Amino acid sequence: MSNLLHLDASARRTSFSRELSKAYADAWVEAHPGGGYTYRDLAAEPVPHIGEAWTELCDYVLEHAVTDLGRYHEAVRTEAQARAWEIVEPLLAEVVEADVVLIGTPMYNYSIPSSLKAWLDQITFPRMSLAGRSFVVTGARGGAYGPGTPKEAFDHQERFLRDFFAGHFAVEDVTFVHTELANSVVDPALAHLRGKHEESRRAALALARRADR
Repeated sequence: MSNLLHLDASARRTSFSRELSKAYADAWVEAHPGGGYTYRDLAAEPVPHIGEAWTELCDYVLEHAVTDLGRYHEAVRTEAQARAWEIVEPLLAEVVEADVVLIGTPMYNYSIPSSLKAWLDQITFPRMSLAGRSFVVTGARGGAYGPGTPKEAFDHQERFLRDFFAGHFAVEDVTFVHTELANSVVDPALAHLRGKHEESRRAALALARRADR
């Protein structure tokens, strides 16, 4: 049975990244009757930032060359580490059980929201591999950051996530679907770009709905 882990990180309850992630999730559930589905809203229920006890868990993993995800709990030796593990364990279990990890995220200040970064920090340990899983990122950006655009070099959202998944998780199967020029909806100075935003939104929704087909 296939399992989908669906995360949203937008601070907005109604957002273009949430719209895209829902479109993908709905299509996935329809295409996988009986499949497992887990949802986590990282904005509504923020994951705590890592603390010193978490770093001590990492030190143990490094020192003892632990690469089996099922053995990470062996790093717990103190009460503080136990409290840190209570946060990590359910988050890690959701990722381990997933075949596909779907992340709906906006671009904030050229990068990802701190809520998503906190989740990534919590579940990431040295030499950790999630190879064999697929990651899908449905993103929304205020401007245009695609290839050939003036602000292409400012894209530290897709670039960061793609590099992170490959470099830390050994995941190569990553799909990105973006709605661009979202700020044109609220910024009068960008009103002339609303048509292009709608084109981007429609194309992204179409891709999201068939990304797993």
